[in-house]
Amino acid sequence: MDLRSAARGFLAFLLSVPGLQGNGDWTVTYSSSNVCALRGAMVDINCTYEYPDNVQYRPNTVRTLWFTKGDKYQPVDLEHDADYTGRVESSCEEVRCTGSRCHGTCTLRIKDLRQSDSSVYKFMFTTNQLGLEYIGNPGVMLSVTDIQVKVYFLYPTDPSYAKLECHSMCGLAVDPRYIWFRNGQNVGQRVNYWAYIQSGDSFSCAFEGYERLRSPIVCKSTPHDPRHNFTFRV
Repeated sequence: MDLRSAARGFLAFLLSVPGLQGNGDWTVTYSSSNVCALRGAMVDINCTYEYPDNVQYRPNTVRTLWFTKGDKYQPVDLEHDADYTGRVESSCEEVRCTGSRCHGTCTLRIKDLRQSDSSVYKFMFTTNQLGLEYIGNPGVMLSVTDIQVKVYFLYPTDPSYAKLECHSMCGLAVDPRYIWFRNGQNVGQRVNYWAYIQSGDSFSCAFEGYERLRSPIVCKSTPHDPRHNFTFRV
């Protein structure tokens, strides 16, 4: 995944291979069973579904929804969930039937991610074939996290020299490019930041191209004790 070419606003990482979930006749295949994304970003969760076409001589009617709360009897449609108001949308392509099989694709988009959005997302579809419905279990685990600055002192007795690293809870398949900010000013792209730090200095980092999604700020609070030298604030 090339972060520089990703659509602006997206910053998500697929952490596992696609998962096929079904009983042979009815299936749901998610593009990934685990997704990690940054707080404040936007993410798409995709799936395809299939079912047998047992009523070839009358139109198929399919209803779809995504949910995190409830069960197959009382699922809470995310598009009507108050916790996601104005932040989710679901889009599905027209169902196509070939031979004795019908299949479709759906995408759930979640905007302005919050850490409370970390949950298991499930897709459910219902057809007009005797009112049958199917849920793709166990679903997709979405983890929403921040990036953070970690500070490593170069000399145990001198807290003025340090190496700063940008870390994410997401497991990245590629080496990311980070942008660093010192006292609110962009100081350029680099993997790690080696710095001579003065009292009152503050630092944060972000993925290149996503500078608005910065890490919490670390500030130098006292020049005396290297073990308690930095505080964190958002």
